[in-house]
Amino acid sequence: MTKLTVLGGTGYVGANVVTNAVSRGYQVTSLSRNHPEQQIPGVRYVTGSATDLGLVEAEIKKSDVLFACLQPRGELEAIFQTLMLQIAQLARAQGIRFGMAGGAGSLLVTNDGPLLRNTEGFPPHVRPGSVILNGLLSSMRQTPEDLDWFIVSPAAAFRAGEPGASLGKYRVGSDVLVTDSDGNSFISGIDFGLAVVDEIENPAHH
Repeated sequence: MTKLTVLGGTGYVGANVVTNAVSRGYQVTSLSRNHPEQQIPGVRYVTGSATDLGLVEAEIKKSDVLFACLQPRGELEAIFQTLMLQIAQLARAQGIRFGMAGGAGSLLVTNDGPLLRNTEGFPPHVRPGSVILNGLLSSMRQTPEDLDWFIVSPAAAFRAGEPGASLGKYRVGSDVLVTDSDGNSFISGIDFGLAVVDEIENPAHH
């Protein structure tokens, strides 16, 4: 039985990852600042902050995989990149796989660029967080080879207010944004959770 710990497991992304993992028989721990009003049966909920590295390390020691659904907002904005790199090193020390939810802004529009966050119409209020996430991605690419890590970035129109309907499938686009024949880019929350857990279950990206 795979032991998965999800940082930010009660948020929009985290809850979809947790739900999908539990449905497959994973032993799931959700670490977040607050307990959800509606708890998912079979999930172990731990209350705490991801900035408490002692707590995070203790949960990592009980895990096979750590997946972080944290975003560079609020109190995390100024320390986000440093914090995530520290957590990555804790995962490396324990020898477990480390995954993160990224953002579409760090994806290329085409193989030759530009980044989505540098295109006209990209939401201005999202851009600062996208810049931070892109910086983190660059830093992660410089980490030691014995750290097994991956980042799953969603489609462009992925947001909590538009959960969408599950198709039970998805496409993988590497570092280039996936769009349909009309140029639209969307994935539901459920299908994003499906994609994350598929990568955990059958590692294809390292």
